[in-house]
Formats: sequence, structure tokens, C-alpha cells
Amino acid sequence: MDLKEKLQILTESAKYDASCSSSGSKRSSTIGNTAISGICHSFSKDGRCISLLKILLTNACIFDCKYCLNRRSNNIKRAAFTPEEICQITLNFYRRNYIEGLFLSSGIIKNPDYTMNLLIETISLLRHKYHFGGYIHAKAIPGTSEVLIKKLGSLVDRMSANIELATDDALKLLAPNKNRGRVQKVMHYVKNNQSSKFVPAGQSTQMVIGAFRETDFDIMNRSSNLYHNYNLKRVFYSAYISVNTDKLLPSLSLPPLKRENRLYQADFLLRYYNFKVEDILSKDKPNFNLLIDPKEEYALRHFKEYPKEINTCSYNDLLKIPGIGVVSAKRIYRARKCFQITFNDLKKMGVVLKRAQYFITCGGKSLICKEYLNPHFIEHNLVIDSKEEKRKVEQLSLSL
Repeated sequence: MDLKEKLQILTESAKYDASCSSSGSKRSSTIGNTAISGICHSFSKDGRCISLLKILLTNACIFDCKYCLNRRSNNIKRAAFTPEEICQITLNFYRRNYIEGLFLSSGIIKNPDYTMNLLIETISLLRHKYHFGGYIHAKAIPGTSEVLIKKLGSLVDRMSANIELATDDALKLLAPNKNRGRVQKVMHYVKNNQSSKFVPAGQSTQMVIGAFRETDFDIMNRSSNLYHNYNLKRVFYSAYISVNTDKLLPSLSLPPLKRENRLYQADFLLRYYNFKVEDILSKDKPNFNLLIDPKEEYALRHFKEYPKEINTCSYNDLLKIPGIGVVSAKRIYRARKCFQITFNDLKKMGVVLKRAQYFITCGGKSLICKEYLNPHFIEHNLVIDSKEEKRKVEQLSLSL
């Protein structure tokens, strides 16, 4: 099999790994540089999105995860790179200005330690033989020894170990060769040893959404625990794509992308808006409303606490108002010390008044008549506004 065919197979096999994370690293070298520009399919500190090569070392695997394209029971074409081949591909892509870094994962061959050694050999060649200083994100293999985790962590910028599914029941049923304890062992080691020379950009993980019957409440509780216990940079949510036929899997014609989007929005609320899981979900109300975003849903469920007076409410209350983000909340908090804020001022500060107008007052005044300030009317309008926004951002067809 020639190199071009291997590349086609192993890039296709890697596409279900989420890798949109910022580098947070300042490694520099004569070849490749993570400083300022960061990595690809990610965002740098200055807000730019740049490219990286996302690839598998091999798509051969001894595990039989029901939802995975590369599971051992699938009759698909298999391929494997040598460490030297990955180095040559990475450097050639970099020199052509296609990429800024590398995202490297692998199926598990023979055993976790054997696979981990191949990953380490590959990245060590890139760093030491070819002096590649660009961003490298590697997937750690759960079940491997701490010695090998330490070796890999000293070579990469970011490391991830995928938790895969939110509940232990789901893992037992759909990924019988995996267990949460092995994944958390990797996370625990990285958390306790992270430094400027060991996984400097931190660690992340990924969960498959919709392959099992877990609720959004289950998923967000798992994410919250991971952030709290292991200082993760990101939890990625990957909508289940039906690539296998199996009686244990749901038959979905389309992946649950809207649900994935709501989970990402809720994840931001946990990380940046001082929300807790119990603020937005509960056992009695375990799933998000797919028609409106989680912050709007929160505000409607707690409508008795609104409207908030922009000029006097706390910073934490500002963050709980739909249409107000972290940046605009900080602007409001600073500006109101100097003058009385009006609705026109809010527009200039970046507040989305189409959403915020139902939940705020400025100097005791509201833009909405009192008789229309009820949750049913507001939800109806928010849904309509959301559909209009979606139509506005649809890409133009370039076909003649």
C-alpha cells in the first residue's frame, strides 16, 4: 500500500475525534511554532483559527466499541503508518503551509503499552530528529503505564484520554473493553504533573452523544465532575453518527447535532458564566429544550426573578441574562460606575437586545409592554427570532 492510500484511509478514520482546542503553549523552534498562532481546528489566544493534520497511527484495533468505525469486528480496509512516515507527512504538509501542528491518535494494537510506545517513538522523532516545534495534541491510550504517560506528556502540548460515554452502564454495553477507571488514571496523572514542560496546554476529553439512553443531565454532571476533579481544558461533545449496524445502537438517520450544540452552550455556562448543573437541569427536567438555548431556558424557568435592573444588579446576575455575554457584562459593570446606562448604550456594548429586552430594565424602564411579559409569549418570540437568524446566516449557493 502506498503512502497516499494510507493517508486517505487514516485521515478518514480520524475524523470522528474532536480536536477544537486552543494551544495555550509557547513552544518555539526552527520548524513550527505554537507561540501566538496556536493550532488548527482550534483557536489561538488572538482569536485566529489555524490548521493541523489530524491522523491515526493505525485504524487497526483490538477493541470492539459498538459505535466506532474502527472496531475489530468491522470489515474495513486497515492501514498503519510507520513513525518515520508520519514525520515525513507532517513536515511536508508544514513546509507547504497546510498545517501548523499535528493531532495524533491511534487504534489499539497488541496492547495499550505497545501502541503508546509507537506514539512516543513518532513524536520523539518529530521533536528530536526533525526539531519540529509546532503544536502536537496526542491521544493517550487508557490502560498504559505511568512511565509511558510521562514520556508522552513531555513531548506533546496537549494530551487527551476519551471518557467516551457519560455513564458506566453505557460503557459496559457499548465499549466492553474500556472502563472509566483507566481513563481517569491518565487524567489524574496529567493533573498532578502538569507543568510548562509536561502537557503545557492541559488535557481534554470527548463524549459520544446519542449512542445510549443517557440524559443531558447525566452528560453535564459527568462534565462538571471532570472539570472539577481533573482541571480539564475542554470536554468535547461528538454527536453520534450511525456508521455501524448493531442491535445495541440507535438507528438515527441524522446525528443529533442540535443536541450537541445545546450541550456546548451549557458547557460554556458552566465554565464562564458561573452556572451549576442544577441551575439548568434536574432529574425532573433532564433534557434541554432544543428550540431555545440553555440560558434562555433558565431565564424562562426562573421568570419570577426577572427583569433585572441593568444599573444595579450584581455581575453574576448580569451573566444570567440572555443576550449578555462575559465581555458585555464586564463592560456594563465598569460603565455603570460612571453613568446611568440606557438601551442605546447596551447596543454599543454588544448586548443582543432581541434576547435581553424581555429580561431587563434600564432605569426602571422596559422595552416590552407588561401584558406581553410572560414566559409563553417570550418563548414563542425567541424561537421565531432564532429561526430568522438561522436563515440570515445560511451560505449562499455559488452554483449557476
